[in-house]
Parts: sequence; structure tokens; C-alpha cells
Amino acid sequence: MNQRYKQLLKSGFLVIITAFMVVSATVVYGDLAKNNDETYKGLSLFSDVLEEINQNYVEPVDSKELIQEAIQGMVGSLDPHSSFMPPEAFEDLQTETKGEFGGIGIVITLRDKRLTVISPIEGTPAYKAGIQAKDVIVKVNGDPTKDMMLWEAVKKLRGEPGTSVEISIYRKGAKKLLDFTLVRDVIPQESVRAITLKPGIGYLWITNFRENTSKEVKEGLEKLESENSPLKGLIVDLRDNPGGLLDQSVKVSDIFLKEGTIVSIKGRDERENKEFKAHNDTEAKDYPVILLINGGSASASEIVAGALQDNHRALLIGTKSFGKGSVQTVKPLQDGYALKYTIARYYTPSGKSIQAEGIQPDLVVKRRVLDESAGDGFDSDLIKEADLKNHLAAEDETTDEKKEIKEDASKEDAGKEDAVEEEIDKTATEAEKLMRLRDAVYEHSSTDSNKLLLDSQVNRAYEILKGYEIFQGLTKK
Repeated sequence: MNQRYKQLLKSGFLVIITAFMVVSATVVYGDLAKNNDETYKGLSLFSDVLEEINQNYVEPVDSKELIQEAIQGMVGSLDPHSSFMPPEAFEDLQTETKGEFGGIGIVITLRDKRLTVISPIEGTPAYKAGIQAKDVIVKVNGDPTKDMMLWEAVKKLRGEPGTSVEISIYRKGAKKLLDFTLVRDVIPQESVRAITLKPGIGYLWITNFRENTSKEVKEGLEKLESENSPLKGLIVDLRDNPGGLLDQSVKVSDIFLKEGTIVSIKGRDERENKEFKAHNDTEAKDYPVILLINGGSASASEIVAGALQDNHRALLIGTKSFGKGSVQTVKPLQDGYALKYTIARYYTPSGKSIQAEGIQPDLVVKRRVLDESAGDGFDSDLIKEADLKNHLAAEDETTDEKKEIKEDASKEDAGKEDAVEEEIDKTATEAEKLMRLRDAVYEHSSTDSNKLLLDSQVNRAYEILKGYEIFQGLTKK
């Protein structure tokens, strides 16, 4: 189709098209003329343009395709999160929040008209390849993404597990485009993992917000609370969490709050305005909570962060979040089509809109890999008293049998630590190492959760919780 006419159809008068798709032009003209003369004129102009192209364009045109292109241009001009979806795109959206699907595992958006990664999904091909938040996808299988609709890009990236897709990425600071060949896989439904970081200190990692996330959070907390009696502190990791379902973010926040506002939604239509409040209907979670966020924390994860921060329930550590503070609804249309569009902004309990601003952590800590000699648990290479010849034994170290048990345990732990280190060292960059720290720990989770403390933000959170525990002990004496 001639590019000039495509642009014409996507210009200022495209607001007329939705009505044109739903009912006949005569009825629409009659209704709108009563309310808005300018809208009527726009509809009339569109009708003239469409008729002229149908009759006189150099090649035969498909009127239905023309109208769909026009609607896509209209809706896409509103904001990056609004879109007109054909049946296949609507089906994909429903699958994304309810079931498993084949893909590479990234959440994308249009930012300044560029196809931008919000964040990779933990454990997926994109995550393992080192795709990062704010990467710009410029090509998919050699096709430029400029002017590509969001649903079109999603469709190209998804596919049957085992098939491959090539993407070219622009990354700030890189001297050239980064090319990746990714093998599609089943994108997992699991969204929560829980592990004891140190005795009394739990680590809860929420990767996204799907249908069962709040249930998984409760199960994770039960696991941590049973392993640690009592649980003295909790680190909740929402870094690179692109969000998901609003109701799940509200339910997760409610788990940690006994009272107060969680989030409020305000739109043009007052009927869409809602305020979600906490309920004191769960067992008390009175241990201190530290929540980790970064630039990949968006939407639903920002709701949780804002709710816990404003209600003074958690200390936020990391870097500023993504800043996606709008609410979308999906309106099914005829013939399987759907309209996804923004209906409201959401506000934190203090009344702050984070749209395009993000949530600022209480304590800014940049993420990096720590040297193993720094931090609790990583001084294994340093000489200690026990390494000195003829060192004075502890009182309970009285038999050769105990010494042998201790030596065997040390060898076993060293072997597991080497396995974790080998997994981490497969990557070349610090960013990729950080993305794999958690994976390596979970693969060897029975022993070496200490490796998480190589992550500077996790390490700082642990130090604060440990310091709080020590201080409480001092004040009780």
C-alpha cells in the first residue's frame, strides 16, 4: 500500500474510525451531529477519503484493511499502552496472564516510538542471554521494528518452543548493535521463589504478577516462617518485575498490611475511581521488610512498592522504578477484535502519581557484584585461626570423629560453592553475572544461599536487617 496514503489514514481525523467500524455511517453521523459538529465533519471527511481511495487509487485496495490500519494509528497515538488488537493479539493477551506460551520471555513497550524492553522474565531465553531493561529492539529476524505495532512485534517474537528468532538490540554505551539468536521456550507460570538467606532472614523473589501470585507469596512466606522460628526479617525482591494483574498487586500488598490505603485509581469517568484498602484478616507479619526495586520494576510491582513505602511497612532499597502508573482496560469488540486503552492513573497512598516519575527508593544503592572477600560469608580465602597449625580447639572439638565430620562437610560445601561459581563465571559482563546470581543459588539452593550476598543490593538489605536485629538485642539488655 502506498506509504503516503497510510500516513494520511493515520493523521488527525482518525478519531472517527471506531464508530465507523461498529455501526453504519448514516446512524453515526446522525448521533454525533447532535453532540459535536466537528466530529461530524471529521467523519464526513474520512468517508470522502475512503471513497476516493476505493474508486481511484492506482491498485485495488481492501477497505477492511484500510480501516484497521487507521484504527491502529488512532489508538497508537494515544499512549504507549493503548492498542487496537486483532483476534490473534487478543488471544495472546489472554494467554499471557492465564497460561503458558512459547516465546523468548521479555516484556516490551513502545517508548518514544521505539520497541523497548521493560524487563526480561526470570529463567527465560531472553533472561539467560543477558537481555536487559531499556534495551531497544531495532530488528526482529532482520525486519526493522520502526513503525511496527506492539502486537505485531509480540507476534513475531512468540512462536513454538524450540524455534529460533534473531533480534538486534541497541544498548546505551555499546559501540554497535548487539545480535542475539534466541531459541523460544515455554514461558513459565511460576512467579514466586522463597529461600532462607541466613538463619532468621528470608528472601522472597516475585518475578511478575499472574493469576496465582498472591497464593504463591503466602506459600513462600509459610515456607520461610516454618524454616525460621521466628522469621526476624524479610527481603522482598521486585527488581526487573514488569508488573501484571492489578488485583494480584493489591492482594500481595494486603498480605503485609493490616490497615490503610493500598492504591487509588482516578480517571476521567468518576465511575472508574476506586480506592483499595488493606484488611486485617491474616496472621500478623510483624517482622521488618526490605523491598528491592530498580528501573525494571513497573506497574503492579510499583503499586506494591508504593503501598509498603507510604504505609511505613517496608524500607525501599535500590534505584528508581520504571514509572508506569496508568491503568488499562480491554474492551472486546465484534469479530474477536479488542480495544486496550488507558482509563485511569493510579496513585500511591500518599496521593502521588508515579506515571513517568517512578518510585524513589528510601536508600539508593546501585547494583554490582561484590568481591567475595567483602561482606558476610565470603572470606573463605582468608587465613583464620582454625587454619593455623596447632590451633587451640573449641571445647566441643574433642574427638577425631568430629574433626573428620567437619572436614568432610567443608569439602562438600567447597564443591557446591565451586559449582555455583562456575555457573556465574560463564558470563562475561557484570550485569549478566548479577542476573545469574539468583539462578545459580536456586540451582544449588540447599546450601549456598550466601551467594546472593554477592549482589550489592541484597547485601545492603541483609546488613540493615542484621544490624536491626543486633540493635534490638542491645536495647533489651
